[in-house]
Amino acid sequence: MALKIALFNHKGGVSKTTTTFNLGWMLASKGKKVILVDTDPQCNLTGMALGENTEADENRIEEIYNKHSNIKTGLSPAFESQPRVIEAVDCVCINNQENLFLLPGHVGLAEYEVTLGIAQELSGSIQTLKNLPGSIADLFQKTADKFDADYILIDMSPSLGSINQNLLMISDFFLVPTTADFFSLMAIHSLSKVLPKWHKWAKRASDLDVLKNADYTFPDITVKFLGTIIQNYRIIGGKETAAFQVWIDKIEQAVATKLVPILDQNGMMLPRETYVQQGISENNYTLTKISNFNSLIALSQEHSTPVYGLTSQQLRQTGMVLKNNQAKQDEFKKMFSDLADKIIGLTS
Repeated sequence: MALKIALFNHKGGVSKTTTTFNLGWMLASKGKKVILVDTDPQCNLTGMALGENTEADENRIEEIYNKHSNIKTGLSPAFESQPRVIEAVDCVCINNQENLFLLPGHVGLAEYEVTLGIAQELSGSIQTLKNLPGSIADLFQKTADKFDADYILIDMSPSLGSINQNLLMISDFFLVPTTADFFSLMAIHSLSKVLPKWHKWAKRASDLDVLKNADYTFPDITVKFLGTIIQNYRIIGGKETAAFQVWIDKIEQAVATKLVPILDQNGMMLPRETYVQQGISENNYTLTKISNFNSLIALSQEHSTPVYGLTSQQLRQTGMVLKNNQAKQDEFKKMFSDLADKIIGLTS
């Protein structure tokens, strides 16, 4: 059975999409079959994975959507009361990585937000809307079975809406990408209040007979916290600059003293020894720190290739600039390789 890992932070601009793509590619490189799921209506992961820089790219994307191979049309039987059951999405193979697949996003997924929110109030309307809360989990499971996937990585939008509430609670695990700044610190404090409420709702939903007996059963809740990723800080002389280090320290302290204790109280943590075995400190729960991608990110998006996989031809550089960027690529490759190994270890 595929393991679902959500990448979530309601603060935007924390490189969720970049992390999802690069981590998914690395897991696939290690022999795991991975489905990337784009649930953000901005569809940045879809554009990154499929390429959208030429007319040929745009035509290919249009052809994919004309075949209804995306998350919105996959869920439409439930949300639009169509006379057919939810079926597995025909995911798109990612070029040059045979174990990696994309379940494309759709701008119109946001249209389902309000209806799902009404259903998830679990009030008098739940009998009429009973098939909605379990529909996303059903779609993911059927799609994972079709592709014999080991992992589903879910790139979530920066919001606290009903779709994200559902996505996080039906996942097996979740990561919190952050950046070294004040607003990410605020987000950690906010999550320490929001996530227990979501978990309480999900536990209640999974116990309701009406959802247990729906066409798309709402699953049991088992979601666990894997850790945080801190990124987009600057390195000078081989070290984080002092200003960034201040925020890194504050974020790590908030995770360890605010977020983790409340998650532990709600059964959302793995056993202590599981983290220790993967070299994850109880003082911060940081899985990795990733410095600024700089110019590599634009080239990665242009070529639909991870930052560490860009060739010298794709870099279009020479001399010392090329040498420096290749050195950065080697660093990123090791970072994501180590991160993938930790993910595999934590979820085994």
